[in-house]
Amino acid sequence: MATQQLDLEEQEQLDKLKDFWRKWGNAITWVVIALLSGYAAFNGWQFWQNKQAQKAGAIYDQVTQAVAAKDVPRLTRVVGDFRNEASASILLQHSELALAKLAADNGDYAVAAAALDRVIADGHDEGLTAVATLRLAGVYMQQGAMDKAKALLAGEWAVAFQGLVSDRLGDIAMAASDKETALAAYQKAWATLSEDAAYRRLVEVKLNALGAVAGVSGVVGAQTK
Repeated sequence: MATQQLDLEEQEQLDKLKDFWRKWGNAITWVVIALLSGYAAFNGWQFWQNKQAQKAGAIYDQVTQAVAAKDVPRLTRVVGDFRNEASASILLQHSELALAKLAADNGDYAVAAAALDRVIADGHDEGLTAVATLRLAGVYMQQGAMDKAKALLAGEWAVAFQGLVSDRLGDIAMAASDKETALAAYQKAWATLSEDAAYRRLVEVKLNALGAVAGVSGVVGAQTK
């Protein structure tokens, strides 16, 4: 009798479970699938990220070797491989900047400009984009394209880069023999750069060359004779 009662209770529980699953089973299944899919996607993303990081690190080792050897053709090939195999890595942007510098140092301005254009077009990192823009303006200057360099520097800049932009505009003005404009730009650069910025001393040298001096009070004025 007890056994029969237990069987009836078990059957009743089973019937309730079946009824519950009929009503809610499909929804629960989809929730579980969604959760498992999300977990699998997360794990897949983590795996992909790790693989990308490993691949990027290995390629970046080749970048540093090519830079040390000052081998522009080799570095160009390696950076091309980087773009094809690990384009999401921030190290690619640093590799493009390294390629641009080495190419510009060797007088290959077309390669340098192309590398900098790619960093600017990527635009994911504001700092790297600003650095690339400033360097591209320098490449244009080396090519004698002063108008292009000046136009590239137009517009709004983050406070951290305003001093460097003014300094570069001063260089452009000097290249055009416009000393008055150059002096004003260097004055602005000196006033904008932080007091502990090493680059500020270079701007001070430029001011001195134009007959101006950075005063103790922080005001730049004409050098007395």
